[in-house]
Amino acid sequence: MQNPLLSRFDKAPFSKIKNAHFKPAFLAAIEEARKEIDAIANNTESPTFENTISALDYSGHQLDRVSSVFFNLNSAETNEEIQKIAQEVSPLLSAFSNDITLNEGLFIRIKAVYEQKDSIKLSAEELTLLEKRYKSFSRNGANLPKEKKKRLREIDAELAKLKLTFGENLLAETNKFEMHITAKSDLDGMPEGAKEAAAQLAKSKEKEGWLITLDYPSYIPFMKYAKNRELRKQLSLAFGSKGFKGDELDNQKNVLTISRLRHERANLLGYQTHAHFVLEERMAETPEKVVSFLNELLEKAKPAAEKEFQQLQDFAAALDGIERLEKWDGSYYSEKLKQKLFELDDEQLKPYFKLENVIDGVFKVAEKLFGLQFKEVFDVDKYHKDVKTFEVYDISQNFISLFYADFHPRPGKRGGAWMTSFKSQFRKNGEDNRPHISNVCNFTPSTETKPSLLTFNEVTTLFHEFGHALHGMLANTTYPSLSGTSVYWDFVELPSQILENWCYEKEALELFAKHYETGEVISMELIQKIKDSAAFQEGMATLRQISFAKLDMEWHGKDPFDVAAVKDFETKAFKGTQLYPDTSETCMSTAFAHIFQGGYSSGYYSYKWAEVLDADAFAYFKEYDIFNSEVAEKFKEHILSKGGTENPMTLYKRFRGQEPKIEALLERAGLLAINT
Repeated sequence: MQNPLLSRFDKAPFSKIKNAHFKPAFLAAIEEARKEIDAIANNTESPTFENTISALDYSGHQLDRVSSVFFNLNSAETNEEIQKIAQEVSPLLSAFSNDITLNEGLFIRIKAVYEQKDSIKLSAEELTLLEKRYKSFSRNGANLPKEKKKRLREIDAELAKLKLTFGENLLAETNKFEMHITAKSDLDGMPEGAKEAAAQLAKSKEKEGWLITLDYPSYIPFMKYAKNRELRKQLSLAFGSKGFKGDELDNQKNVLTISRLRHERANLLGYQTHAHFVLEERMAETPEKVVSFLNELLEKAKPAAEKEFQQLQDFAAALDGIERLEKWDGSYYSEKLKQKLFELDDEQLKPYFKLENVIDGVFKVAEKLFGLQFKEVFDVDKYHKDVKTFEVYDISQNFISLFYADFHPRPGKRGGAWMTSFKSQFRKNGEDNRPHISNVCNFTPSTETKPSLLTFNEVTTLFHEFGHALHGMLANTTYPSLSGTSVYWDFVELPSQILENWCYEKEALELFAKHYETGEVISMELIQKIKDSAAFQEGMATLRQISFAKLDMEWHGKDPFDVAAVKDFETKAFKGTQLYPDTSETCMSTAFAHIFQGGYSSGYYSYKWAEVLDADAFAYFKEYDIFNSEVAEKFKEHILSKGGTENPMTLYKRFRGQEPKIEALLERAGLLAINT
């Protein structure tokens, strides 16, 4: 069988790939990569940077390509067969990764080069790669005795499977739930577009009436607008109880096992906890610094959050006689209060945010800032008909990147929004290999009568993920493992979060916020309302983020072997950050994919950490102009293009001229006034 995944492809050959190709491709690519590793480890020449460190970074290219295609499909276009293959190949990949980091001959060569680092001439990027490579071995068991190496392999193989199972359970839970509505009065308060989408979904499943699901474009409008409090409660409890029902999709055991295995792994490697292990390679450096950072923010945000919550409680009581605000009331009454205070709601804004216009807008922002041009192309192989493809060029018409955009929910696609890549940027033998970058989101789809019209939150999400995409597209490094978003985890959100700021600025909004029917540009009055409402309930939002980060640190910064019940542990972790009454039927941890499935374990704090960076960085733009070419060029040169080639604080100071200050974030969030 000729396997398209084993050809030397540039663009991923999606239409030629069958599920049957994946496992053989993995086995062959692992074998090829193993031979490359063995050639480096068994080289009889003296170890040098070129024949050991550089050679190692370029090895396994075909395996990387196969992995990126497969695991991106497992997130964006999966099915039971792909999920089964993922369960089979993940332990193989984990074992191969261990074979590399526990290869004694290879480590001896790496160590030999590392010990010469002060006497050999290396560029900043080469030095970073050398240190990163040495640490990747020493931090993953290269110095362990044989028995402990064996146990490390067992832990990594088990963790690989457990993380997949956790995510599969979540996806199955999301797909399983449907709230079937047959009485039109149960949709009172809902915008016409949301009703039409619910009716269209029901029709697609050959049902009468309307269907509401746990996918964000369906879930959020119902929670925000539906008057029926009992149905909001039903939907909220379904959303909050994912993985927490004691059935075959329950994630409680997975949470306990994952956290315990991570702790055992950290102890094996000589670290106090998983958080100590992870944070050694982060800007924050230690769990103590993270906790201190979160507590400082908590001190600033809590008074504002409590004041905002009381205001919301009083408003709900006055409007509808609600004696006690519950979780299923939050979005509904917040939206009503926002409308009252600012005379602004998403339904006013959505006509100005047709998806195609917003895509065009983010492209124009990238063009004005970084000189990029986007050309839609129709001859690139795609994994689903909804995916759009673009070629990206610079101002001199040099090819920069291929860009895939996949924006709507479907059954085989996990929830949320993310950036990923099908091919990293790197330079080899004088050739600059340009990246293939993808944004995957779950936005409100079009209906029979309306195009896809985004909520303002979806607009900021699109800009956020596109910020990550720019980080990948504009990469300009030599080594693939240091390229694009391959940076410290608490630095990776800077390019994404800073781009959100342009969504609030008149000069940017006027580029794309045009009424989908009339073509009328968004009014100055609406722009002002968007700006005025930007810090609305920011105290509550900050407290919520802090609560998630604290839960993450509790799971990973302490010994979890004493945890008997997931829910009880979580309740204690949330103490001091909760505003709404607890509901016994729900649990955050069992659906906390960021930390139990994705890469955010001991890293959820990085969203707020990066907000400090992005607020400070955007304040620099504002000192001049939001499209100032000199500031944009410095951001491109020192942040976007450099990837992980140097310490992120060094890069940031080179861009900004100073370390970031928390005051910029507090001012933007409207928290300074409350604390002075």
